[in-house]
This record gives sequence, C-alpha cells and structure tokens, in this order.
Amino acid sequence: MTPQPPENQDKDHGGGAGGRWSDLDRPPLNGAALRRALLRSGSLWTALDVVPSTGSTNTDLAARAAEGLAEGAVLVAEEQSAGRGRLDRRWSAPPRSGLFFSFYLAPRVPPERWGWLPLLAGVATASAVARTAGVDTALKWPNDLLVTIGDEERKAGGILAERAGDGVVIGIGLNVTLRAGELPVPGAGSLALAGAKVTDRDPVLRAVLRSVEDWYGQWTAADGDAAACRLQDAYAAGCATLGRSVRAELPGDRALLGEAVAIDGDGRLVLATKEGMQRPVAAGDIVHVRPAAEA
Repeated sequence: MTPQPPENQDKDHGGGAGGRWSDLDRPPLNGAALRRALLRSGSLWTALDVVPSTGSTNTDLAARAAEGLAEGAVLVAEEQSAGRGRLDRRWSAPPRSGLFFSFYLAPRVPPERWGWLPLLAGVATASAVARTAGVDTALKWPNDLLVTIGDEERKAGGILAERAGDGVVIGIGLNVTLRAGELPVPGAGSLALAGAKVTDRDPVLRAVLRSVEDWYGQWTAADGDAAACRLQDAYAAGCATLGRSVRAELPGDRALLGEAVAIDGDGRLVLATKEGMQRPVAAGDIVHVRPAAEA
C-alpha cells in the first residue's frame, strides 16, 4: 500500500476489534509527537509516517525510493502482514506489539562500504534498547538482535537492508510487548519477556532513530571507514557470535565449520578453521550461521 500523507496518519480507528484502543496495554504510536521530536533542522530524518497496517515497510519505502525519495524518510507500521527478513523469511506479530519500521539512506561514501549499514543499524538499535529499556542486548552476525530470557538467548529483533533507487532501505523489526503465548517460534523473545523497564514504544523508537543518526553521522564523516569511526570495534564488542564455534551454511549445500574470531574491515565474519586457515564469509553468501553444537 502507498503510505498516506501525514495529515491522514494516526487516526482514531475506534474501540472495536482491531481498533486503535482495542488493547490498552499496547497504545498506538503518536506520529505527530514523533515528528516534532525527530524532524528538526539539520537532522538526518526528513519525513516520518505512521500507518495502521501494511504488508512490508521495506517494500513500501523501496517503491517510493524508485520514484525519487529524500534521504531520511522513515515509515512505521503498527502492524505488518508480510514483513520480511533475510532470505525472504517472514516476520509477523500482533498489532502494536513491536516496532516495525524502515528508513531510507543515500550515503555519500564508496558503495563497497555500504555493507556496513545493517551492522551499523544493529549497533545503534542494541545500544538504544539497552539504554532506554534497560535490557542487555547482543548481536548475532549479521542481522539479529538477541536478548536473554532465563538463561537462554532469544531473537527479539532483526534487520534487513535492501538496495533501492540511489540508496538503501533498512528495515528493523523489534518485538517489544510480545507475550509468551504469542511467540511465533520457541527461539523468539521480546523486550517485555526479557524484563524491560520501559515498553512504551515511542521513547524506544526515538532512541533507536537518534542512535542511528549518531552512528551514521560518524560513519559518513569517516567516508564509510568502520575502523576509523570505531563502528567495527563497537560491533565486535556487542557480537555474541564471536568466540563461538559456528557452522556457516553456504549456498549449494556447502558448509564451513570454525571459530568466529573477528569482524573484518568489510563487515565479514572471519572463521578460524581446524586446518589453521582464516576464512572470511560475507552476509550475502550465508544461508545460516548456527552454533556448531546445533549442526
């Protein structure tokens, strides 16, 4: 669907089934307040629309980018019916139970460094969630946000970056108030289940977008050099994959087994194999990265 202009956003859809106030534990986002807080002079963010429902915010924003779109446009949906992750995996959740949003960036840095953008979004999201919601977070390379529930790491969020127009659309899905009985798979989690001190989605979304803006500003100022702006160090520090024995499943029924020892300058995961070789693998080449014990 095509996003409505701001004046048609954020309508009260009534108190019936599926209406705006149908679940008082999950109040709607305040689009007008978000725009006032984020769309300021000199900000990266140039437009922010909130829609009640859509298939995929990434798909919608990519379509707009193909027609010409200013950098910094943000699209947020209260519900997604066809949200996507890497390898076209589906992402779904009850209305207003999470944050489902995409933004458009057109970095003026060498295109070969654009592969850092989903990792940048991961660092920004993890740090903002930890700071705002008080939940310890970790990153599973290349695009998952993990929280700990009990003694188990679970996926609470994911990131998808796609080329669109002259730039990149980055989508983020984050489970906020998902309850145990609503989890799509046993390995899923949410901020609430991880003991978040804040589950109001407005401040969490503001914090994530401000964190993205800060990291993006540093990265572009360094001409996309992730080492120079310390993005590479920050990602490595928060990456739960490093230091573990993993099995990287590759296209063509191939697999690579080794210890994840580093994130290299191109954002690739470096595996140390039992043969004593160090092999970098890129996100685009990976089908799955699993702990070796699960292989």
